[in-house]
Amino acid sequence: MADTSPFTAPFAAPHPDLAPLAAAVTAQLDRARTDLAGLVALPSVHGAEPEACAQACELVRTLLSELPVPGLGPETVEVVKTSDGSHAVFAHRPAAPGRPTVLLYSHYDVQPSGDPTEWTASPWDLTERDGRWYGRGAADCKGNLVVHLTALRALAALVDSSGADPLNGLGIRLVVEGSEETGGGGLDDLVASRPDLVAADAILIADSGNVSVGVPTLTTSLRGIANLVVVVDTLSAGVHSGQFGGAAPDALAALIAILASLRDPETGATTVDGLDFTGVWAGQPYPPETFRTDAGILEGVEPSSAAPVADLVWARPAVTVLGIDCPPVEGAIAAVQPRARALVNLRVPPGMDPVAAQDLLAAHLDRRRPWNARVTVEREAVGYPFSSVPVGQSDPVHDLLSQCLAQAYGAAGVAEVGSGGSIPLCTALREAHPEASIALFGVEDPAAAIHSPDESVDPREIERIALAEAAFLQRYR
Repeated sequence: MADTSPFTAPFAAPHPDLAPLAAAVTAQLDRARTDLAGLVALPSVHGAEPEACAQACELVRTLLSELPVPGLGPETVEVVKTSDGSHAVFAHRPAAPGRPTVLLYSHYDVQPSGDPTEWTASPWDLTERDGRWYGRGAADCKGNLVVHLTALRALAALVDSSGADPLNGLGIRLVVEGSEETGGGGLDDLVASRPDLVAADAILIADSGNVSVGVPTLTTSLRGIANLVVVVDTLSAGVHSGQFGGAAPDALAALIAILASLRDPETGATTVDGLDFTGVWAGQPYPPETFRTDAGILEGVEPSSAAPVADLVWARPAVTVLGIDCPPVEGAIAAVQPRARALVNLRVPPGMDPVAAQDLLAAHLDRRRPWNARVTVEREAVGYPFSSVPVGQSDPVHDLLSQCLAQAYGAAGVAEVGSGGSIPLCTALREAHPEASIALFGVEDPAAAIHSPDESVDPREIERIALAEAAFLQRYR
């Protein structure tokens, strides 16, 4: 995603100051793979696989209960059912007097696997190929959960023989969500009603990743989300396309025309009436050639030319048509369609109100109706955008984590980028505890193919991110 030239070659040796801790982390990698294999084996898709979700929740409870850290244990782990039916797992070790608390977040639910024939191997078996571990959730986000476990185990192993507190009185909260991939509304509601469950001074969200393999990265902004479903009705029933076609109003053609109005045909710019499309990303650029590779753009096909890539994916709104209900080509009949509908995804950058943006999108769709077709808009729940640290500003948690990440990777610095993705929980956490510092990082990289077939993680990312997190927990005051 970013120009990596200022950084040391990926996966250089960690800084000498981290040598003992690095050895302790490396010693945990066999256990990390075992844990990840057990988690990946469970198709924990919230809303679709309730039994697997229950098993995954129980496995997470067990893994947290078994952490060899004084003050953590079975009695400190709590499973709470949320408003969307999912179960979140919490563990809490209180801080010693005068010491801060760090919250470590991840989630155990995953995206559906999709067509299993598109996977090289079963999505529910952790397999290794060319140095990467493959399986649904290997990176997003079970691999990030394993980072937390590995970091805490490594710290405990360093002082195992002495019996000392490996965290020097630091308070720890672990929060593992069960419905992030379907919007995370359940945990958001729980955070609002029980802010005590997430009270912390520093919040580390492990649900992001590096700009490229081996380049340490902090994500400093997230776009929000404001989806809606647009439905077009024109006829009481389908009619013969030969007998009536040409005069009968085609609902599918009307929908296509409406959706086409959302993007400029020349530049690809989002063109929703009244929606600000002038945002500029003030941080590190996203080189076009890197974006082409990351996005898998086919040879000869051009990306949007409306603005620099970083502006388009991190600082401006974007409309994507996620799905259309219409007859498939196979088995289609010669009929003018009476109804068609589409799910439209709107991403909004920090500083933009997703509710107001959703209203503008709905009005735009209604205004573009051809032939006075009946257009109905069904609004979905919105997710607010998020910014952790404005570009050019400083934050002690951000600065310390940057240092730990750079040293863990043997790098000269850390890339700071935005993300087009959304994590609504970040806004809920900030509203519950506005004084807390929030940082986003993780094991994902462009090769991880999250949400796609053959999702994978580079185990070296698990090792180095766990090392950085462990170093942060050692040093945070």
